[in-house]
Amino acid sequence: MKQLILAEKPSVARDLARVLGCKQQNKSYIEGPKHIVTWALGHLVELKMPEDYDKQYKQWRLEDLPIIPKHMGLKVIRQVSHQFRAIEQLAKRKDISELVIATDAGREGELVARWIMEKVRWQKPVKRLWISSQTDKAIRDGFNQLKPAKQYDNLYQSAVCRSEADWLIGLNVTRALTTKYNDPLSAGRVQTPTLAMILEREQEINSFQPKDFWTIDATIGMLKASWEHNGEKRLFDEKKATDIVSKVKGQQATVSSLQKKEKTEAHPMPYDLTELQRDANRRFGFSAKKTSSVLQKLYEQYKLVTYPRTDSRYLTKDMENTMYDRLQGMSSGYREEVQPLLKQKGNVVAKKVFNDSKVTDHHAIIPTDEPLHLGDLDNDERKLYDLIARRFLALFYPAYRSETLTATLNVAGETFMARETLVLDPGFKVLSGKEEESPRALAHLKEGQSLSVKEVNAEKKLTEPPSRFTEADLLSRMEKYSLGTPATRADIIERLLGSEVLDRKNNKLHPTPKGKQLIDLVNDELKSPELTAKWEQDLEAIARGKGNPKEFLENIRKQTKQLVMEIKTSSQEYRAHNLTGSKCPECGKLLKEVKGRDGKVLVCSDRECSYRRRKDPKLSNRRCPQCHKKMELHNGKAGTYFQCKPCNVVEKADDKKKKVTKREERQLLKKYSANNKEDEGFGNSLADALKAAMKDKK
Repeated sequence: MKQLILAEKPSVARDLARVLGCKQQNKSYIEGPKHIVTWALGHLVELKMPEDYDKQYKQWRLEDLPIIPKHMGLKVIRQVSHQFRAIEQLAKRKDISELVIATDAGREGELVARWIMEKVRWQKPVKRLWISSQTDKAIRDGFNQLKPAKQYDNLYQSAVCRSEADWLIGLNVTRALTTKYNDPLSAGRVQTPTLAMILEREQEINSFQPKDFWTIDATIGMLKASWEHNGEKRLFDEKKATDIVSKVKGQQATVSSLQKKEKTEAHPMPYDLTELQRDANRRFGFSAKKTSSVLQKLYEQYKLVTYPRTDSRYLTKDMENTMYDRLQGMSSGYREEVQPLLKQKGNVVAKKVFNDSKVTDHHAIIPTDEPLHLGDLDNDERKLYDLIARRFLALFYPAYRSETLTATLNVAGETFMARETLVLDPGFKVLSGKEEESPRALAHLKEGQSLSVKEVNAEKKLTEPPSRFTEADLLSRMEKYSLGTPATRADIIERLLGSEVLDRKNNKLHPTPKGKQLIDLVNDELKSPELTAKWEQDLEAIARGKGNPKEFLENIRKQTKQLVMEIKTSSQEYRAHNLTGSKCPECGKLLKEVKGRDGKVLVCSDRECSYRRRKDPKLSNRRCPQCHKKMELHNGKAGTYFQCKPCNVVEKADDKKKKVTKREERQLLKKYSANNKEDEGFGNSLADALKAAMKDKK
């Protein structure tokens, strides 16, 4: 009897098969003496769409909403149905004794496998492979310690609740808004409060009133000092600033106090996914989606890092004895940093990182023991690996220690402060490669010492509005309010950008006119980060076995009805921000300018009309029969057609007699060139050459 192993992707399946000794390659699985390894292609099964329950729902109508099926059904995704059928056939084999779920070890991975099992009606025993890295050793260890699948039933219930909630709220609210206002308007359980936070920041920026303020800096002896009063360095009164400058100019300053304060900066914890996305965005301008994609390659293809979609920044205690092997694995790319650590037998200084209670499904992202070959990585992969590697190496170095010296100087009754920081031990900060110079100007001062004020200036400045969010800022906010999970936040941001409610400019996120209007149309509760955070906490509680899935979905259904009813009865108005002055040639309504795959395109503002064409039509190789210029290629309701606007000539693309390849065009023009045009009575355009060719044929 054999085990059937279900992986999430073909690449992972190939690794599992190699480690398990499966060598017989088939189109949809790999077989060995004791195992058969097959794979999904991401999701093979999804929730049924409204039209699967009733064909009338295929057409979006406001009066049909809300659509709330009594029981949410599943269907096989048509594009990947061939792979599902292959798994279905394997499931029927009599020589298979049990199934091992080897999809990604997380909520979504659990859903991928369980829905496939449900559709193939799997009845035999099930086990779970739960690993945090894709190295051969991790795979072997994982198969030696397979878990009962029942242990992850709560995680599956949480995944079902998340999926059904997003379907019920996202689908119904999106259809309601789109049909009510006749424009594609997308809303959802997580994306809407995320957009609301960006709009809130935009309102703060727009309502901000800048104010003048002044700061006063002075050169006192050899020191650079600043005026302060109760910790405030700004003065909002110009006269007062001018008076202070006049008052202290040319005076003597007295050192009224000297204070030393030693500070120890703790080791930074290893990365979780959100923190890594934030850092990559700040340092390299990577989008959250790009970081996720590059990280997945480092995990899956190169096997250099542990499981990416984690929300923990700690490691389990039993990992302490793996540290030496991990250092050895990465030593070829970090010889200088790693060699001293190997001599210390890979002893971790920051012991607090080992904390079982802080690790949920997966530990922090750290390097594996796979040998590192930096030459195999492209530039982006190296950058991201370097962040993970240096954050990991910091655990083996001492803490950073510094001493801050603060001198308080009294000048004619006014207080000036001078500060400098001395580095006592650079500790883990040596990994940054930046040498910090320690100034010594304050070290020689004594209390009561008198110094001359050499120069004093007041500088006028303006208060600044809060800045727009970068993706790093937005990820922090989403994490704070539990909007989405580390695995889904990047996709949520991309969805907002794709639906044109957000724009990304110079790494800053700007709301579009469409986004501003959309937020005004949506119910306040759906915009609230607090409500969505409550839903996410409920889902987490279900995953931990402490929540009630039935109760959660009942509340979601009630909420769906309420949200749709508010949209139906709303008196709010909406005008598409991207309407142009041009009219649709098919129905006469105004055209809208939207972003297409090949640039901007014009589409009809009426959703029932399918007219669509490129804003800057693509020139084809087809020549106008009258003026012989290249014709424009258009996609219309009746199909693809060519148009010459100056001559108002339109030809269908399926008129095969007129189709000529570039090669044929060159041959025809060469054959019927200017050399014989006088005899034949033809010019040397393509149209003339075609006529000459037809004449020869006759």
